[in-house]
Amino acid sequence: MMPVTRALLVGCIAGYLLQLVNGDLLAIRFALWPLNGGIYAPPFEIWQLITYSFLHGGFAHLAFNMFALYMFGSEIERLLGTRRYLIYYFVCVVGAGLAQLAVAQIHGGDPAPTVGASGGIFGLLLAFGLAYPRRRLILLFPPIPMPAWLFVTLYGLLELFLGVTGTEAGVAHFAHLGGMAAGLLLILYWRVRNA
Repeated sequence: MMPVTRALLVGCIAGYLLQLVNGDLLAIRFALWPLNGGIYAPPFEIWQLITYSFLHGGFAHLAFNMFALYMFGSEIERLLGTRRYLIYYFVCVVGAGLAQLAVAQIHGGDPAPTVGASGGIFGLLLAFGLAYPRRRLILLFPPIPMPAWLFVTLYGLLELFLGVTGTEAGVAHFAHLGGMAAGLLLILYWRVRNA
């Protein structure tokens, strides 16, 4: 496993274990809170645009994100190199956080925190689909093989549909899309700069 991918895995697992020990104390300071906050919500702080990605909302949330990081992270780290991979991952995380903050600002409602590495993971999925469009991926449920470009496209469209319809309340669908969008913009920037 490549070094940054390993460090991200260890960091997310350590963050989750600290959450188990400290309960909500970690989330109060390091989860991503809406800009408008409120009486019952902690204020937004700039570091939360990074720290939220090391916290997770339960074991299943952590397990799915770490499985995807394990599956796609090292491949993209080898492709981009360690430095660019680190930049790429955290640009996706911040892009996801900004998208989530924008949606929360527009919709208002209860000030709930956002946690999870999903924004970075969706950025990795996008990079994988662009770099290896014909590589076959097999879904877990149901086990259907498909090319990476199709998998990433369908997953992105599903996230858009679920976000627009408000399905699966409590899941930050627009953060996932924000991670993909930030990743795409950075890849396009690098391509233009290197052209």
